[in-house]
Amino acid sequence: MKFAAVAFDLDGTLYPNYRFYVRLIPFLLKEQHYLRAFGKARNMLRAEEGKPPAGEGSFYERQARYMAKILGQDAEMLMARTEKIIYRGWEPLFKNIKLFPAVAETLSALKLAGVKLGLLSDFPPEIKLEALGLSGYWDTVLCSETLGALKPDPLPFRELARAMGFPPEEILYVGNSFAYDVLGARKVGMKTAWVSSRRKCRNGGIGGEKADFSFFDYRQLRDYMLI
Repeated sequence: MKFAAVAFDLDGTLYPNYRFYVRLIPFLLKEQHYLRAFGKARNMLRAEEGKPPAGEGSFYERQARYMAKILGQDAEMLMARTEKIIYRGWEPLFKNIKLFPAVAETLSALKLAGVKLGLLSDFPPEIKLEALGLSGYWDTVLCSETLGALKPDPLPFRELARAMGFPPEEILYVGNSFAYDVLGARKVGMKTAWVSSRRKCRNGGIGGEKADFSFFDYRQLRDYMLI
């Protein structure tokens, strides 16, 4: 085996984002002003990388305050609304979302071979994993929000390595976002695998940067690890 431990992103990595987004279209149209503010607040949080403001409260409090500045609304009200809309409102729409082909087969093969499996997602992953039928595979499951910083900040990747019990250089991190997953994991010394389209995988990266391994079919990742 090339690595004793492999960790994965979730959204867009284990299942295609577009299948979920199609179901979200009515919600996206209705809440577009709010969602733009949410996206801008997330960008502002990412700009804190490596230096979250001292004494500024939890990740969720900072997120709500950024949104309050953008929308001119009360931060506590926005925090409650975000919990309802963003963190709980998607659940009925997630039913019957399908994994990428061979994901479960690949995870099973890795686990059977003794590879430690981890998951690090920017959004809370537990309910999604249960809906996808993937709850039983993981040795470590973390959410970067609850750790206090979004990818590509090094903090969640360092915490992932600590929780998995391996030095970063012994972990392969798998993700679909080159900017957040590949470059973020690389900052702490992890090896990286980029899941993307067949066309993008021919280049192996973006802007001159390359992942250690690029693939478009999970059977390729299984063979890369085990053969």
